Amino acid sequence: MSALVKCGIVGVFLCVFVPLIISTEDYTEDEEMIISVIRQDDSQPELGTEPSADFYRCNKDEWRMSGQYIVVMREGSHDNHVDRTIRRLQVKAAKRGYLIEVIQKYSGAFHGFLVKMSSDVLHTAVKLPHVKYIEEDSSVYSQGTPWNLDRIVQIKHDAGKYTPPNDGSQVAVYLLDTGIQLNHREIQGRVQLTDFNSVPDEDGVRVHRQASQCDSHGTHIAGVLSGRDSGVAPGASVNSVRVLNCQGKGTVSGTLAALEYIRASLLAQPISPLVVLLPFVGGFSRTLNAVCRDMVQSGAVLIAAAGNYKDDACRYSPASEPEVITVGATNSADQPLDMGTTGTNYGRCVDLFAPGDDIVSASSDCPTCFTTKSGSSQAAAHVAGIAAVLLNVRPNATSAQLLQLLLRHSVKEAINPEAFPQEHRLATPNMVASLPTRDSALTEEDLLCRSVWSEVSGTLASDRAVTRCRPGEELLSCSSYSSGGTRAGERIEERGGEKQCVASNSFGGRGVYAIARCCTGGRVQCQVSTSEQTGTKAACPDPGHQLTGCSAHSESGTVSDAGRPHHGDQKACPAGEGLMSYASCCHAPNLECHLTENGPVGHGEQVEVSCEEPWTLTGCSAFSRGVPSHGSFSRGNTCVVTSSGRGEGATAVAICCRLGQSQQQQQQQQQQTNKNSYK
Repeated sequence: MSALVKCGIVGVFLCVFVPLIISTEDYTEDEEMIISVIRQDDSQPELGTEPSADFYRCNKDEWRMSGQYIVVMREGSHDNHVDRTIRRLQVKAAKRGYLIEVIQKYSGAFHGFLVKMSSDVLHTAVKLPHVKYIEEDSSVYSQGTPWNLDRIVQIKHDAGKYTPPNDGSQVAVYLLDTGIQLNHREIQGRVQLTDFNSVPDEDGVRVHRQASQCDSHGTHIAGVLSGRDSGVAPGASVNSVRVLNCQGKGTVSGTLAALEYIRASLLAQPISPLVVLLPFVGGFSRTLNAVCRDMVQSGAVLIAAAGNYKDDACRYSPASEPEVITVGATNSADQPLDMGTTGTNYGRCVDLFAPGDDIVSASSDCPTCFTTKSGSSQAAAHVAGIAAVLLNVRPNATSAQLLQLLLRHSVKEAINPEAFPQEHRLATPNMVASLPTRDSALTEEDLLCRSVWSEVSGTLASDRAVTRCRPGEELLSCSSYSSGGTRAGERIEERGGEKQCVASNSFGGRGVYAIARCCTGGRVQCQVSTSEQTGTKAACPDPGHQLTGCSAHSESGTVSDAGRPHHGDQKACPAGEGLMSYASCCHAPNLECHLTENGPVGHGEQVEVSCEEPWTLTGCSAFSRGVPSHGSFSRGNTCVVTSSGRGEGATAVAICCRLGQSQQQQQQQQQQTNKNSYK
């Protein structure tokens, strides 16, 4: 019998020569595996294997690609595990009368493969050893559908003349898009065409298409990024990686292969600084998000379009990945792009906005043609150009530091928040990207902070909301906010060596947000001090630590606002009755902090207090007399508190910090001032 089985594997012609009795020692390891699979009863799980793998599919039904699947192997898997899994799947599918086609193998950020097969084989595939999960492939789409560059220049300049602080010539950008018309006057000599090409077939009847139709989106985006007259960073070099077809459509699997191609190219020839521009979106994909996250952790800066669906950007990839810089689109009035049934996406997954309406740039119709297009693809290209200008001066800046710089130089509070759905107005950033001024003196020693919102918690008393900072950022404070005014407070917890801001809902609450204050600069290091028991203060351990934020939490019910933080000889956070108090205590050379407050105000009113330049808001808390507020949150450099409409109102208390200059820095600055005075 064993001889007959082997004949079926190695070919009928060998049957004449193979004896009827063969020792198992004559089989190779692969042949033994194949024979065991053939003999196996598929109705039973394989012995010694892990539980069945999970299966995921796109949250947009119309974007799903049934019959094409990304198989992700477990951590620790190697190339041989991938090969054996493919062979095992081929044999199992053949037993059921199906053929499979392996299109692509992945071995960079993860090990796995892309396979075409019938959905009937899925239940077999998820039972294979070493498979972590399987994700159905799905489509990604270009987000272009411009005005001038005046909007991103903050200083007065000659009309009709765009003069950025520098041209970004030291920065390389990988653009994942359609093809690009290389001979266009705007980008000729600025764009290099790579040998990568992974695009799906076009929908509908196959017809002859002119090259200009296939290069339209990519040519326009390349022009916005580095065009001679229409580009934000005209000196930046662009590497074209084609992942979108003539209809502006691509796949998650193709994007994964493109990112792996870029990784391999960088290993062969490192490039720094590097920006990867992703001017498209698809449905939420944990695989695409994970690979983008891995690229950022490898040193690249990834910038993505938020999407043009008037929807929460957290529902799309790569826009939803926290370590990707996600860009929404605005019009010439600094209002959210609205194109009727379509418009910019919004929400907490958007990092900032940029011009994206009627943007003038290169057209692929002819080498001297221009056209206008609109969308968050164009907005993302603006931010990629600004990033190139910033990285030209700060080539060693990390993605986290670059995001802080982008936010610092942006125009604040220009957008009317009522343009967004009410549940997204607070978490959507009110910032429009802008270039730094030529005399901008920010360094990596400057303290820069931003607010990171969680999604709203559930409404059960036990429900929590969690948010955290990017790698490379330090969590300086944690606050919470509830639109209904009922919450159990917040605290900083540490899980797996990572700090996170946790807010708790309470009985009768309608959900709560957690807001983390995340900062970079000056090698700031923080720790959390906790009160020894309820009702007692939490103090910083020594005078060398500065108090940067206070939190309070109730295990038994609704939290009441604690008193004012103590910022004298002993820096501490007080606690109300029944509350545990938490103090964020941070240390860095020349770190100094102080308190400022405003209020109380009338019933139901909102009160704000801001930190004056050059101070940065690190902590925001509410102080009320007996009646709890809705909580507190940071908006830019301003602390915002809303009272519950009862009692005597609430006071907004801001902790403002900065990294003071060392004596050596002061001497250098004075020498430069004296030098300038003699000119």
